[in-house]
This record gives sequence, structure tokens and C-alpha cells, in this order.
Amino acid sequence: MRLSDLAKALGAELRPPEAEIEIAAVSSARNATGDTLVFAEDPQTLATTLASDAAAVIASPKFVPSGAEKPLLLGLQPRLLFAQAARLLRSTEPDTSVHPTAVIDPSAILGERVSVAACAVIEAQAQIGAGTRIGAGAVIGAGAKLGERCRIYPRVVLYPGTELGNNVVVHAGGVLGSDGFGYVRNAETGEYLQFPQQGRLVIEDDVEIGANTTIDRGALEETRIERGVKIDNLVHLGHNVRVGRDVVIAAQTGVSGSSSIGANAVVGGQVGIGDHASVGEQVILGSGSGVLTHKKVRGAGVVFWGRPARPLRQYLKELAALARLARASDKQGDS
Repeated sequence: MRLSDLAKALGAELRPPEAEIEIAAVSSARNATGDTLVFAEDPQTLATTLASDAAAVIASPKFVPSGAEKPLLLGLQPRLLFAQAARLLRSTEPDTSVHPTAVIDPSAILGERVSVAACAVIEAQAQIGAGTRIGAGAVIGAGAKLGERCRIYPRVVLYPGTELGNNVVVHAGGVLGSDGFGYVRNAETGEYLQFPQQGRLVIEDDVEIGANTTIDRGALEETRIERGVKIDNLVHLGHNVRVGRDVVIAAQTGVSGSSSIGANAVVGGQVGIGDHASVGEQVILGSGSGVLTHKKVRGAGVVFWGRPARPLRQYLKELAALARLARASDKQGDS
């Protein structure tokens, strides 16, 4: 892609404006070549990138020196522009073939430019939007609906009735729409009977779901993951969970049934959230923290840590107090 076209697509300032070179990919400064693009977020990294073999540099106009020897793309968020450039540069026309070993029910509806890889299964009444790619061995259950330009990696399983919006990415081994963990105990016999798990799972536009992540369908209503949510590998979201817009959830987190996470929250790795809990908008849950059943955690921009999760300042004070008590106990033992 020509640098001028890339600048226009990114809404970035090209300096000098007459710079006309071809950009093939993005790279780090260390691995840069004469047709790659790099980025800098501060004066130190800018000096490194300008000295590299890169064809051009994305940088902030706040610290650009005069007379730079390389063409520059200028914007206030260089890292974001770099990520956007990477997407533009790697976008190619999707494969539109259907592998002969794929099994597609005659009642399934496939949009234009859909590709289906080897041994994938698409069951009755499923609907696949235009430009969507289905990976090898994936199973799209009966009545499932996928929007346009989705990317379903190998061995993903979408249970019947699961709905995906546009531009959804599900990495290998993801399981969406499975039954939730809900049982009723017979007080007389001690046996457990499954509570009805007949709701649906709705994944909105631009959601990305990591490898081997599982998201359960609703029990009687729905589980919903709102627009722009990014979920890491090995995450489990239980039935009736609702995750707000642009939430980020790191690996090995578990969210129990009927809990909610507000928009723009950040959930660290190995976090546990009990059932019917509520995490507010823009809350930050530190790695390894825990939210108890029915607990409400509120405070936009506040970092919570520990088990049970409490504001970081309080958590650190408690750790310091425990350390002082331990030292005092050791001194008493020595005397």
C-alpha cells in the first residue's frame, strides 16, 4: 500500500506530504526492512526507529524533530495507528472455497464469499454472513447465526441457536452456547436434576474470543457479550452473564452465572467472580482477585485487588499491617 493512501486511511498527517513509497507490513525497529512501518511513543524510541531500516515511522507530533530523515505518519496515538495500519496491511481477499470434506446441511444459508475449511460441519438452518471464514473441524450448530466477516478458527463449536454479530473472531477450541452449570437438588434423595438450560447466547459486533474459552447460553433468558469485548484464552463465562461494551478479560478468569460486568471494565488474569455479582463500569480488577457472590464492586477507574476484592489502597494497607504484626510476633518469639 502506498504511504499516502495509508495516511489517508488512518487519518494521519504525512510528512513530507509528497512521500510516495510502498509499505508491505509493520515490524519492530530491530526487524525493520525497507518496506516496513514502525512506531514510536516517546523521544527515545523515536531516535531508535529513525535509525532503523524502516521505510517510515508512526509518531506523535509532540516530539518530532525537524528535518527527520524518514517519512513520518503523525497522530496523537501512535500505538493505535500502528495497530490500525497492521490490520489494513494484512487485509486480503478471503478464500471463498468450500472444502469437499465439509458437511453443510442443504437448509443452511451461506452469504457471498464464505469459506468453509476441511471437515467443518454446518447444521440445519444455520446462517453464515458474507465474508465469514469457518475453520477446519469447526461445528456450527442448528439455527446458529453468524454475521459478516467473522473468523471462526479450527475446532470451534457453536451450539444450536448461538448468535454472532459482524466481525467476531473466535479462536481455536472455543465453545459457545453450551449448557450452563445449573442443577436442582432433590432434598429427599440428594440427587441433582439439571435446571432448564434453554436460553440463548448473543455475541455482538467486533468481539474477539480467545482459544479454549467457553461461554454458556442463558438458562431461561440469554447470556450477552456486548460490542467490542476482548476475551483472552481459557476464560469461562457462565449462564445469564452480561458483559458490557469494550470490556477486556484476561486469561483463566471465571465468571459465575447471572453476574454482570459494566462497560469499559478491565478484568485481570485468574480473577474469580461469584454468581449474581456486579462489577461496575470502568472498574479494574487486578490479577488473582475475587468478587464474592452477590457482591457489588463500584468505582470508575478504581483498582481493586485481593480476595475478596477491595480498593488497592486498602489492600496494601492491610498487607502492611499484617507484615507489622508478623514482625512483632517474631520479636516476641525471639525474646
